[in-house]
Amino acid sequence: MTGYDLPLANAVLNGVAGVLLVGGFAAIRMKFVRLHMTLMLTALVVSTTFLASYLYYHLAVRHGESTHYVGESRPAFLVILLSHIALAAITVPLALTTASLALLGRFHTHKRVARFTLPIWLYVSVTGVVVYLFLKDLYPKQ
Repeated sequence: MTGYDLPLANAVLNGVAGVLLVGGFAAIRMKFVRLHMTLMLTALVVSTTFLASYLYYHLAVRHGESTHYVGESRPAFLVILLSHIALAAITVPLALTTASLALLGRFHTHKRVARFTLPIWLYVSVTGVVVYLFLKDLYPKQ
């Protein structure tokens, strides 16, 4: 594995985070609190791993050089990318706040915040995979 394999790894991490989020939501709906906590904290770890890998790839491997999508679906790509970026920026503090509230036992507030956090975080995870699929043929191979 080289640094140029990281975009695929990052897409997989995003996909796994999405699956964990859906599983965590299903678990709490069935009142499996311990499973919910395990799945959601695992999703947080997976998303953190994604973020570290993403930053490493763009800063150390690509040296800040961006990838430009120029295909015929460019308008759709830009809508997805811009919404992904904007929501990703707020997902980090939302996810950390939501997890902290639960770990502190403030479940009423946790539940209120999680109603916003889950769909945003899930959207960011899914659109991260979609962005990869748009760009996959443009990543350098080495």
